[in-house]
Amino acid sequence: MSARTGKGKAKEDQIAVNKKAYRNFELMERYEAGMSLLGTEVKSLREGQADLSGSYARIEKDECWLVGASIAEYKQAGAAKHEPARKRKLLLHKGEIHRIRVKLEQRGFTLVPLRIYFNGKGIAKIELALARGKRQYDKRKRITERTQKRDVDRDMKRYKRKGVRR
Repeated sequence: MSARTGKGKAKEDQIAVNKKAYRNFELMERYEAGMSLLGTEVKSLREGQADLSGSYARIEKDECWLVGASIAEYKQAGAAKHEPARKRKLLLHKGEIHRIRVKLEQRGFTLVPLRIYFNGKGIAKIELALARGKRQYDKRKRITERTQKRDVDRDMKRYKRKGVRR
């Protein structure tokens, strides 16, 4: 279970993060969805055995599905094991699904899972984002901006240090 923190709020236990999604996509809108899981999948998630790399979400027949995510088999499951790479149903409101479907029909949008976590009540949730793929030059531009900012911050720190010594 998740540990309680100050003032009765429970912290979120993060299980898996899709780091490549933050680098390869421009995130537009975020959604929180529940997941329809088997008991052995929940136990495996509690052990932190999940991988979101290469996964995506798809809407089929007014239902949202997580495809390509891997939740490892639970070792003590015995005969009741689950298939690690099966499609999993995501639980969203009909209005949210409709809004997402309209965006997905537009050119260039995709539905990307960002992270799996347990909320304060101990329920497994997944954070999805409507995203548009970044171009290679956008990635390079971001890297150069980051290095320039780091250089400026380093120079400012040196400048401030020299000013204090006088």
